[in-house]
Amino acid sequence: MNTTWEPAAEGVMQLPSGLLVRGRGLRKPLSPGPRPEFALHLRGRRPAPVDWESRWLRWPDFWLPSDRAGFANALRGLLARAENERVEVACGGGFGRTGTALACLAVLDGVPNADAVAYVRKHYAHRAVETPWQRRFVATFA
Repeated sequence: MNTTWEPAAEGVMQLPSGLLVRGRGLRKPLSPGPRPEFALHLRGRRPAPVDWESRWLRWPDFWLPSDRAGFANALRGLLARAENERVEVACGGGFGRTGTALACLAVLDGVPNADAVAYVRKHYAHRAVETPWQRRFVATFA
């Protein structure tokens, strides 16, 4: 199990299984401490390169992922990597797209869809999952 993130570190959310995933806003400076080993970047345009492995998925600000099947597959891969690596999910501000992705990760980890947004707002950021359509997306994510 991944023990390299500190559960209380900035932006790190612990899933019910104990896996740790960091959420982050790419417009903010990188916080001190360990760097991720893998990042999933959710942006409308390709983000700047980083010094660790990353994957970009097109997701315009305030909307939903352009490729929903690709997004679901990327989350499953990220969840598997979280067992042995420091992983993060990041968008521009770190709340809407990142919060939505974290809520979908929580669903994959066993949180009921109806409870996933509340789970992320409690364990990551109270502003997570910003739009009604993002909330509906989590409610139907499988």
